Amino acid sequence: MIEAERTARAALSRLFEPQDAAGLALVQVAGAEDALRIATGELNAGLEIEQDMSRVLADNSTGAGWTGLATARMRWASRVPDLAPARDLATMQRLGGRMIIPSDELWPRQLADLGLQEPICLWWRGAERPLPPAAKSIALVGSRDSTSYGSSVTGDLAYSLAQRGFTIVSGGAYGIDAHAHRAALAGSSGGVPTIAVMAGGVDRFYPSGNEDLLRAVADQGAVLAEVPPGSAPTRYRFLQRNRLIAALASVTVVVEARWRSGALNTAHHAETLGRAVGAVPGSVHSANSAGCHRLLREGGAVCVTDAGEIAELASPSGESLPETRTGRAEVQDGLTLEDLILLDALPLRTTSTVEKLATVAGLSADSVRAGLGRLGLLGLAEFHGGGWKRSGKAG
Repeated sequence: MIEAERTARAALSRLFEPQDAAGLALVQVAGAEDALRIATGELNAGLEIEQDMSRVLADNSTGAGWTGLATARMRWASRVPDLAPARDLATMQRLGGRMIIPSDELWPRQLADLGLQEPICLWWRGAERPLPPAAKSIALVGSRDSTSYGSSVTGDLAYSLAQRGFTIVSGGAYGIDAHAHRAALAGSSGGVPTIAVMAGGVDRFYPSGNEDLLRAVADQGAVLAEVPPGSAPTRYRFLQRNRLIAALASVTVVVEARWRSGALNTAHHAETLGRAVGAVPGSVHSANSAGCHRLLREGGAVCVTDAGEIAELASPSGESLPETRTGRAEVQDGLTLEDLILLDALPLRTTSTVEKLATVAGLSADSVRAGLGRLGLLGLAEFHGGGWKRSGKAG
């Protein structure tokens, strides 16, 4: 029974494009096995099936383009001759991978938050081990043409988060994605250090320039896709896989992104799912940070600057509060504004009278006398030969 459903879902993942609302509604209404028979013309769907599909699409606000099952079947017909689920499953076995479905124990339960848009299956290249829950996963995304600043920040964040036991999720692309995966592998503290979600089949690592990196991700973490082996990474599929990156993680952090960027698409998916979104600020002169600043200005993201702040977003209950930042204590800490002004007016080498200090500081003589008394008690001012100067302790 399970194997029949697995085979059916393998076929359906080749028949339907990711997020094909009509196909996903058919699977929800009829089940994977009957959905495959109906979609390929082996089984006639009754009026009740079509009505149920219309209801599911309407409930999920995806029925705008729905013109009936007959139209959808015409759209799918050209792919029917290419269906070879047994071949695709054998390919994954040969690669040391597997295909998992929602009923499997290994299925990431956080994907259910996608509702109707939950993938039919996942093609998985890598060792068989449980994937982390959303609370222990952070998505780091950004520009393919990352700057040295973006690369450095990504490396620091991914390494530190991996050290804290988080899994880094990204898209395997050049730039920010690659730096995130690489640093996560370096900072791994066990488990699944990083997950790469592909837009094409996992039988071929894409882009080719990242092949060695993605092979290391598969060896130590996981490489996932919702499309079967041999599928090309089209522009449409890149945008669709972004929802999986967002759904797998509790927090999506955009490190660098231009005004219009695929990384912003991932952030939008995270927002839609009710996930936290973080954005790393950059230079106002950098086009690569314009998208991050846009997220911050429009209120869609929280400003994040280190791993502790991201961990706090992943655990809002207070389990992972960022470390309190403490700088070196300065002797001037805690002084009133008037005392700070007076301290600045005190000369370092020579001495000055109360009247002259009042003129320089813009304070009354009485305020200067009171202030000098306080500074003297703190060891910040000294009285010598009828005048006052700053002490060595004040610097």
